[in-house]
Amino acid sequence: MNRIYNFAAGPATMPEAVLERAKNEMLCHGTDGMSVMEMSHRSKMYLAIYDKAVALLKELMEIPDNYKILFLQGGASTQFASIPLNLMTVNNKADYIDSGNFAAKAISEAKRYGKVNVVGSTKDIAYARIPVIDESKFDPEADYLHFTTNNTIFGTHFNQVPKTKAPLVTDMSSSILSRRYNVNDYALIYAGAQKNLGPAGLTVVIIRDDMLERTPMEFTPTMLKYKTMADNDSMYNTPPTYGIYIAMLVFEWIKELGGVDAIEKLNNEKAALLYNYLDSQSYYTAPVEKDSRSMMNVTFVTGDQDLDKKFVSEAAKAGIVNIAGHRIVGGMRASIYNAMPKAGVEALVSFMDDFAKKNPK
Repeated sequence: MNRIYNFAAGPATMPEAVLERAKNEMLCHGTDGMSVMEMSHRSKMYLAIYDKAVALLKELMEIPDNYKILFLQGGASTQFASIPLNLMTVNNKADYIDSGNFAAKAISEAKRYGKVNVVGSTKDIAYARIPVIDESKFDPEADYLHFTTNNTIFGTHFNQVPKTKAPLVTDMSSSILSRRYNVNDYALIYAGAQKNLGPAGLTVVIIRDDMLERTPMEFTPTMLKYKTMADNDSMYNTPPTYGIYIAMLVFEWIKELGGVDAIEKLNNEKAALLYNYLDSQSYYTAPVEKDSRSMMNVTFVTGDQDLDKKFVSEAAKAGIVNIAGHRIVGGMRASIYNAMPKAGVEALVSFMDDFAKKNPK
């Protein structure tokens, strides 16, 4: 069977080595006599998997000892509510940066629980770049500042950490483990797993200990209280056991490649290959300003909606799938996460060049 190149934004392509390992262990994990899916989450055999996942992520991201790693459910979108419920509890205020669709959703949800101060937005230019932040707009009483590190739909990335005295909270769903981030810069990092970490259904939260001491709002559901989950090692209820196991395999795969620095080097090469091609011709346009470009999600258009549709259709026939841009922006989007091999990007660039020659404007 020939695998195609899957450029989906998430659920996204997975490392083949991880899929092979999961296949081989589907019926029986090691000498445990059963599949991971069948294990009690409190059994010694499963706790060994869980502990290894925590240790590997801590090692790969160089997470300090004063942070807790939580493996949760509900997707990153559930964190849009969990964050204000748990952290907007000192002055009931928070600063937010509006850099795209998911950032806007986070803002909308946070407004249900307190005063939100939007300190920067590029909505007026269709999120074509990261907002320029006016530090004078920061609320000195903000309980935290929230931003989305990488904007999947629009293909932008914060290349500089916002400078504020407030604790930093970031949605890192589409860029976690793709490059080196200094965890010490953040009070809380959260990420849906379905882009770089594993299957849909698992959410990772990395939270600094002092944030766990904040008293959640009185009506916060027990399942959304960070301290409850931290005190119970993410096992207040049954966690997404198989998703954690697959994430552990992904962490092992990254470590075997040479760790985050090695994967960042590969990701830079893949992104450069695609962006260099886009910048070298005039048939396609990359709408994102260069200093805001994402190396995970590359957006481009032909300038003709009919040609864009034809491109997506013809690409699928060539084994290049899920290349269509998000429905709210159109065009094309190549999500080139950690597991996308360089050969996939090379195949895409070759197809783009061939398509342009066969379909003159």
